[in-house]
Amino acid sequence: MTMRMLPCADSGLLVELRDLDEVLALYAALDADRPPGVVDLVPAARTLLLRVDPDTADIAEVQDAVQATRPSHGGQQERGLLRVPVVYDGEDLAEVARLTGLTEREVVEAHTGTEWRVAFGGFAPGFGYLSGGDSRLVVPRRAEPRTRVPVGAVGLAGEFSGIYPRTSPGGWQLIGRTDLEIWRVDRDPPALLRPGVRVRFEEATA
Repeated sequence: MTMRMLPCADSGLLVELRDLDEVLALYAALDADRPPGVVDLVPAARTLLLRVDPDTADIAEVQDAVQATRPSHGGQQERGLLRVPVVYDGEDLAEVARLTGLTEREVVEAHTGTEWRVAFGGFAPGFGYLSGGDSRLVVPRRAEPRTRVPVGAVGLAGEFSGIYPRTSPGGWQLIGRTDLEIWRVDRDPPALLRPGVRVRFEEATA
């Protein structure tokens, strides 16, 4: 595994990796056996941020520990299965069908036919980047992002699927919507889509 490590001031270490598989493999290994002083692990598409306690951690020692870690492929912590009902009437469903060469019905079947998993969170509180879906659904973001995407919108971008936890701007290709409240501050935990959660999309009627 090739990695590049960059200290982030005195409270973090950013590890750059080749792809998402390497990120998740390193994340799983470090999550199971955290180096002393590491208080949080924040995975992303090609990076893993280690947040450290500057009073107890030595960045050089943390770097050595990361370098010596053997990645755990397929070892992401299991956090259960979440079933998400979706009405597939998104504004970009026809465009996704055109981009993929599938019919709209085949796009829906591909989205519901494979189990997804939350790889990491980001963009907004409660937003989970879901990976592991049907490879035919890899599509680019929209050329022009929307200024307002409604809460519950289900979309695709690159290799990921996601659900907008609140109304916000966004550039994902929208294929449907769900009434499932995936982010609520008065719930413990607030986010339903946490790293390791398995997701099954299920077609629902309007």
